[in-house]
Order: sequence, then structure tokens, then C-alpha cells
Amino acid sequence: SEQALVHAQMSFGIPDSMDQVKAAALPMNYGTTWFALHDRALIKSGESLLVTGASGGTGSAAIQLGLAAGARVIAVAGGKEKVEACRALGADVVIDHREEEDLVERVREVTNNEGVDVAYDPVGGEIFQKVRRCMAWNGRLLVIGFVAGIPEIATNHVLLKNYSVVGVHWGASLGRDPSSFKQQMSSVVELSGSGEVDPLLHPIYGFESANQALQDIADRKVVGKVVIDLNKT
Repeated sequence: SEQALVHAQMSFGIPDSMDQVKAAALPMNYGTTWFALHDRALIKSGESLLVTGASGGTGSAAIQLGLAAGARVIAVAGGKEKVEACRALGADVVIDHREEEDLVERVREVTNNEGVDVAYDPVGGEIFQKVRRCMAWNGRLLVIGFVAGIPEIATNHVLLKNYSVVGVHWGASLGRDPSSFKQQMSSVVELSGSGEVDPLLHPIYGFESANQALQDIADRKVVGKVVIDLNKT
């Protein structure tokens, strides 16, 4: 099929100069992240932003949108290739959690013991428990996902540090306010035009390699967004 039927409210325009593959990489990752940073965390210029899973699709989007918002971005990734990808995206600080013995101490070090104003966590599991200990007073910890397991929250720690744990369910929010989709994506496309948004793409898969793409995601071999090109053999 060369055409698809979509709801008008769930469509957005792109300039002729935009690559179709990169356009396909925008909605889920950048839409989720725009909603998280601007609508849920109300991020401000000059604040610090900690991003886990920073070399992935949503994580790389968080680096770019965080920088565009004027935040100081601290990226957390695992392994040399992923760390280098985060540096190339412009993150102010990059931490390799595989090499760093104490992630919390390292974050405190680079924030002058203040912690981070906003944390963007699509990982969950043990990483979440470390991230919560990195929060600044009045910080906002964004729950994007939990690919490493659903963590339990120590509410006493939330109280003592006066930070907020904020759920991010972009899809459900669009169900309640479909008109917000166009507003969010038009902002993302505008940043793409200025060069502040440029999706990080894993090497493109052809349709026959779709199963391999899913396996590579499961094996954590992916850097950036996975795109399957139906025209690629």
C-alpha cells in the first residue's frame, strides 16, 4: 500500500526539504519528549536535565530538546559507542554507567552537590533508584518507561527531598486532547528546521530484516531510532 488513512488531527506537515526517513522518526520519540519536558516538567532555561538511556530513540530526543530549551544536559549511557553518540549530540556531560562506580556521586560532582532539576528516565529498574537519589530540591523525575523493570518508589525520599515523580503517558494525553498533537509536532518541526532537532538513526533496516531489528532492540545493540524502510532490499 502506498497510502494510509489517518485522522486529520493526528497528522502534521513537514517541509519539502525534510528527509522522509527522519520525519518518520519524529512523532513517537520527539512528541513524547516534548510533552514530557515542556508540558509535564515545565523545564526552564538554565536548569539541569539528567537523561538515562540517552543514546536510544527517546533519550537522544531528550538530549536535543533539552539543549534547545536551554538546559544543561547530563547524559547517561552504557558503552563506548553509545557514550560517543551522546557526545556527538552535544550533551554537556556524558556518564558511562558501565564504567562509573558511583553514578549518584558523579552526578553530584557535576552539579556542585545540588542534584538535577529534571530527570528523564525511560529505563527504570535499578537505574531509577539511582536517579531518584540525584534529584535536586523541588526537582521533577519523569517516568518515561521501565524497560529494565518497574521500580518501587520510596515515598519517604520523595518527601524529604521535596521532588515530584511525574508520569508521562503521551498517547493517553492525546486521547484527551487530540489538538495538542499538531501544536507539539509543529514545535518539533520548527526546531528541525533550525538544526536543533536532527533524529539520531540506527542504520536503516529493510522489511525483510524487521525481525533482526526487533532482536537488536532486545539485545540493546541499537543506537538511536530504529526505522524500517519498506523500499530497502
